[in-house]
Amino acid sequence: MQPSQQWSPETHTTDSKTGLENNLGPSSSSEPKGLLPGHHGKSSVRPRGIGLFRVESTGESGRHGIHVGHFLKVCARSTCTLSMVVNVLWPFVPAAIALAFARPDLHVWVFALNFIAIIPTANLLGFAGGELARKLPKVLGVLLETTLTSVVEIVLFMVLIAHDKNNNLIPVIQAAILGSILANLLLCLGLCFFFGGLRRNEQAFHEAVSEVGSGLLLVAGFGLLIPSAFYSALSGSATSKGTFTADELLSNTRTISRATAVILLVAFVMYLWFNLHSHNSIFDEVLELDEARDEDRDKERLRAKLTFTECLVALAVALTCVSMSAVFLVEQIPYIVERGVPDNFMGLILVPLVEKAAEHLTAVDEAWDNQINFALFHCLGPSIQTALLNAPLVVIVGWGLGKDMDLNFEIFMIVLLVLSILVVGNFLRDGKSNYLEGGLCVLVYVIIAVTTWYYPNPEEGTTNVQIPAGSHEA
Repeated sequence: MQPSQQWSPETHTTDSKTGLENNLGPSSSSEPKGLLPGHHGKSSVRPRGIGLFRVESTGESGRHGIHVGHFLKVCARSTCTLSMVVNVLWPFVPAAIALAFARPDLHVWVFALNFIAIIPTANLLGFAGGELARKLPKVLGVLLETTLTSVVEIVLFMVLIAHDKNNNLIPVIQAAILGSILANLLLCLGLCFFFGGLRRNEQAFHEAVSEVGSGLLLVAGFGLLIPSAFYSALSGSATSKGTFTADELLSNTRTISRATAVILLVAFVMYLWFNLHSHNSIFDEVLELDEARDEDRDKERLRAKLTFTECLVALAVALTCVSMSAVFLVEQIPYIVERGVPDNFMGLILVPLVEKAAEHLTAVDEAWDNQINFALFHCLGPSIQTALLNAPLVVIVGWGLGKDMDLNFEIFMIVLLVLSILVVGNFLRDGKSNYLEGGLCVLVYVIIAVTTWYYPNPEEGTTNVQIPAGSHEA
């Protein structure tokens, strides 16, 4: 008998869920549209067990410990067909690692293989994080899943800043920060709207998710813009000698960047407190109702799942493989740039595509199954975390390592980011989405990718990250 056929808790969950839907359905339909769910600290449907783990959760496996054969089978099947197809790339993982040790001089091959190898390992990391998230309360689970998938990005940032020599990789890091946010806002969200809209005329999402997310992103974009705007506004008046020198401008910009990084970290803590404590019941109810609308709900319940121990093992394997591939990938970036690939294209387009693969697959699958609020969480959440946590973190680590890492981005790129936030915010305003809005977001991302390929590298002296013109004059 299959393990899924032994789940006595699943029957209990189905009955409980049905009861919850019946209780919430009439009241929600009689309320004005857009009214936030209330705080229900005491629900009539109580989970079995105590603490953070919801025993009646759809993430329950019905097993304990680890069973190797079953573990490998569940991981291979993943959660959707697209993720299962990505697992075909797993043979590239040992090949990429072996080639990096055996022939590190084959720079293009090492880069290409490790670029591909990150995709299935990031997919496993996202799958294991999702399995673990289903065993937790809704909001905590989604935030934990977002954090785990962002580990790929954090590892890449830390490896890049550690391998930086004479500021050669800082432009790549800065572009990767902006590229990560743009990939989630335009590419991932656009694909969610597009594929979700193909199966229905429109999808309605809750303002509790969209308004908080877009508002936080606008504040984060403003914070990231300030150091670049400060530098660009004063670069024309800085000279090599005088009361306000170019070196002083660079020092002040770096100080402002570090102060901004600390402030953004405080904003991230407030964001966590808002989601996990003060307003957690609002988001829990929104996501519970979204889960009830899942068109693959019955299939998802019957799907074999990982145990808690197996989740930890999968996370350990994925993190190890991702970290190794990230190190080998970063080591080859200077050689790839020398072959004509622009720094900004490398950071803004190529790096985010692999590091965000797992999040994109998860979000698109949720939108396809009509879980649009979950999809929004997986699009807006990583963008917020990149802006409020990952970017400030790499600035502070660079500060500790004595690197010249700051938030003085290419002014053209940061303007693209702010405009993208405004465009996405406008699409989210009405609380509905369709395939047209999604297709437009993806097309905007393609335009940015094409433009980035032709954008000059910083060392060519044409960007705002350089010492102002005339600063080297006697």
